[in-house]
Amino acid sequence: MIKFDRFTLGNGLKVIIYHDSSTPLVAFNLLYDVGARDEDENRTGFAHLFEHLMFGGSKNIPEYDTVLQKAGGENNAFTNNDFTNYYITIPKQNLETAFYLESDRMLELGFSEKSLDVQRNVVSEEFRQRYLNQPYGDVSLFLRPLAYKVHPYQWSTIGKEISHIQESKLEDVKEFFYNHYAPNNAILVIAGNVSRHEIETLSNKWFSDIPTRQIKKRNISPEPVQNERRELTLERDVPADAIYLAYHMCDRLNKDYYATDLISDLLSNGRSSMFNKSLIKGQKIFPQLDAYIQGAIDPGLFMINGRLYHEFEFAIAENKIKEQLKLIKDGSFSERELEKVKNKVQSTLLFSRLGVLNLAMELAYFELLGDAKMINDVQNNYSEVSKDQIVRIANEIFRNENESCIYYKSNKSRK
Repeated sequence: MIKFDRFTLGNGLKVIIYHDSSTPLVAFNLLYDVGARDEDENRTGFAHLFEHLMFGGSKNIPEYDTVLQKAGGENNAFTNNDFTNYYITIPKQNLETAFYLESDRMLELGFSEKSLDVQRNVVSEEFRQRYLNQPYGDVSLFLRPLAYKVHPYQWSTIGKEISHIQESKLEDVKEFFYNHYAPNNAILVIAGNVSRHEIETLSNKWFSDIPTRQIKKRNISPEPVQNERRELTLERDVPADAIYLAYHMCDRLNKDYYATDLISDLLSNGRSSMFNKSLIKGQKIFPQLDAYIQGAIDPGLFMINGRLYHEFEFAIAENKIKEQLKLIKDGSFSERELEKVKNKVQSTLLFSRLGVLNLAMELAYFELLGDAKMINDVQNNYSEVSKDQIVRIANEIFRNENESCIYYKSNKSRK
C-alpha cells in the first residue's frame, strides 16, 4: 500500500507528498494536463514545442539549467498526446531551488522572438532527424492518420508536419501557454524525505501567488467505430521490409485495459512469448516482432510491428501473425502462461517503484486520471484478469475491419 498526503492551493494547484526517508534525493514532478490532443489540427506540435520553450528562460530566470546544476539537481521532461511532464531530482537541502525554478516558469516564460526562433530550429531539426531521416522513423506520421480520422490522436506529439512549427508565431505560442500552463491545470508531486508541513510552506511561498487561468475547454470528438480494414504501402530506402498493424482498443480507465495489456505480453514479452517462440526463433520469419499498447487516456491502439527476413513476402508474414492472434482468440494458451506474464508485470511494477522519481510520476499520472489512490489498485487489476476475459477482448479487437496496416517496403533488391 502506497501512502501519501495531499492538499490543493487556493489557485487550484494539486500537491501530493510521498514520504521516503531512505534517500537523500527528492523528486519534484510537475505534470500539466496538456498534450498533443489539445492542439489545433492546423497548428500541431505546440505541446512538444513548449517542452523546449520551458527550458529557454522564464520571467526572472534567464538560464534555468545553470541555476539547477549549481544546486546539484538534474531535470528533464517529456510530452505525449495526453499530458506534459517536467521532473527534477535534487538533494533535499536544495529542494527550494526546484520550487523557485518551476514556479517562475509557471508564472511567465521569457517570451521573445529570439527564444522562439532557437526552439523552432531545435524542434524542426528533431523532426528531421527522428522522423524524416531515420529508417522507419516516419511510420507514425502515416499510421496515426490511417487509424484515426476524427480524434486528435491522428498526429504525433512532434506534429502533423514540420511547417506547423516553422510557421509558429510568438502570439500563437503565448496564447497556448496561457490557455494551458496554469496552477489549476497542474499536479505537483514531491517524493522523498519530506514532510507535509515543509511542502505546504514551500508550495504556498512559491506557487500560491500565481493566478488561476481560464483553461481552454477540451472538446474532443470521439473516434467513430472503424468498419473496414485500412491499408497503406510505403516504399523507402530501408534495409528490410516491415509490417505495422494497429487495432483500436479501450481507453485507459476501462476495466479491460489491463487484460489488453497482458495480451501484448503473451504475444511478445520475453523469450517464452508466442511471437518469439514461433515466429522469431521457431520459423525465423522475423528478426524482430513486437506487440504493445499505446497506453493512451482516450481509446488507443494495440500495435504490432516487425521487420521481415528478405525471403518472406508481406502476405506470408501477415498470415503468420494472424495465426498467433487466432491462438489468443481461441484460448489456445495455458493458465500457466497467463500467470507467468502476470508475475512478470507485477515484478516490473514493484521494481519501478523503488525509485522516488518513478513513483512521483506514477502518482501524478493517476491523479490526472482521477485519483492518485488508483495507484494501489494496479496490482490487483492485473491479478484479476481471467483467461475468458483475454479471449473475449482478443475477439473484439483482432477483427479484420478494426485493422489499419502499413506495408513498409524496402526499395533495396531482395537477396
